[in-house]
Amino acid sequence: MGAALVGGLVPGPASASSHREAPLIAADPTVDNTDLYAFVSPDRPDTVTVVANYFGFQEANGGPNFYPWAENARYDINIDNDGDAKPDLIFRYTFDTDDRRKNATFLYNNGAVTSINDENLLFRQNYKLELIDMHGSSKTLLKSARAAPSNTGPASFPDFRTVRDQAIAKLPGDGLSYAGPAEDSFFADLRVFDLLYGGNLSEVGQDTLRGYNVNTIALQIPAHLLALKGDAKRNPVLGIWADTERQSLKLSPGKAKAEGDFVQVSRLGNPLVNEVVAPAGLKDAFNGLTPDQDGKVKALLDRVTTPELPQLIEQIYKIKAPAAPRNDLVEIFLTGITTKAGGPIKADLNSQLNNKDVAAHMFVPSEMLRLNMSVPPTAKPNRLGVLGGDLQGFPNGRRLTDDVIDIAVQAMEGAAQSGQLVDALATGDKVDANDVAFEQRFPYVAVPNNNSVNAAVEAKVETKSANLLADLPAGALVGGALGALVLLGGAVYLWRKRPTKARHRSNRPF
Repeated sequence: MGAALVGGLVPGPASASSHREAPLIAADPTVDNTDLYAFVSPDRPDTVTVVANYFGFQEANGGPNFYPWAENARYDINIDNDGDAKPDLIFRYTFDTDDRRKNATFLYNNGAVTSINDENLLFRQNYKLELIDMHGSSKTLLKSARAAPSNTGPASFPDFRTVRDQAIAKLPGDGLSYAGPAEDSFFADLRVFDLLYGGNLSEVGQDTLRGYNVNTIALQIPAHLLALKGDAKRNPVLGIWADTERQSLKLSPGKAKAEGDFVQVSRLGNPLVNEVVAPAGLKDAFNGLTPDQDGKVKALLDRVTTPELPQLIEQIYKIKAPAAPRNDLVEIFLTGITTKAGGPIKADLNSQLNNKDVAAHMFVPSEMLRLNMSVPPTAKPNRLGVLGGDLQGFPNGRRLTDDVIDIAVQAMEGAAQSGQLVDALATGDKVDANDVAFEQRFPYVAVPNNNSVNAAVEAKVETKSANLLADLPAGALVGGALGALVLLGGAVYLWRKRPTKARHRSNRPF
């Protein structure tokens, strides 16, 4: 299997990030899924970690309200282990707020916060975590766990990591949970939306997400608790997606009341599917679909078999698009990689059809992130995942370090069919790693930034100015200063010699 995958497979449909991917959800960022990751935990290989990010493009100095979790909303992580495109397990997070500021202050905290229960922390959020099975039965795993607060700055949180770690909760059955802010783990040059880097690949290389934060839910669960029939050896493949559900808000001056049924408003499996596969007119609809409905939307399926991105690359960069229909993308996008689906990729990796206890007639093609838990972690992950010979990487789940932009471009250009990389696009977006190192233990994401996004730009400008001055000869600097004094003295002399009336006129108001 390894030889077949490395030699002839480049994984991934259109995939990258999901920040502001549809018109309606762009107006409701608190419940907007931005990225989803799923991987075998590197330090606990008998467990699986799922990381779901929300509320993208958080500027660290965005007070006074910062970035709370939405109340009257459900943040769900869904697991399908039998391939019917319906959740067998739902891990549901719901949040409530303890706002102690009232009419006393506008501050988030009124002093340095050194622990998650510090009395100086005035704005707090707690969450309930429920486990819902396929029959709708619910079990409470955490009744009132504390979410980590927003990192409002170094004066307010002199050691935010300590506060962050105190927000990690233990679950029954040896699991872990975290909800709170994190540095945005996605890395990419998102100028791809400016006519694919303005038609000039020499302009790539800027990490658009550098300096921004997100809200993160991280969940670590033993593999056997997720697997079909509790057997991770016989049934190692999972399908995973995240969604958020909202109640409608009834607005009145100064108030917002939630009412009515919960409605799904955001959905994410493989990243950037909604941005790049779905056209503008289907984006909101996709966010409302459940995976079992995917195969019934012909307009969406047509965008998989005849994707737009390769056609745009051909128009702008004159690199010929692969011939349609793209059955390779159908396999990657809808069935998982398996010989049992009859697709062009002759390998078995991450379809639930590969689970021994899955009934083939019950299998429903659908879009979700699929993970084979039996592939062990590698000590040195390759950023290109399966493309780089690393079978634990994307699209076999998705790790924080996987460079999904570069993988996806090659896949969309037909490398899964030809077994050859497109040399003209081999350098990708030249953003090959996150600007901040990820951590080696749960929740693995980096602690959130606490400086302004503009701070890096300002520092760069100051450094450039200092370098320019340093490059000037000392005589030029002295001469320039003397010249400025001479000009200033001349200006004062001429002003004093002006006619009196002119000087009087200059003192009149405008």
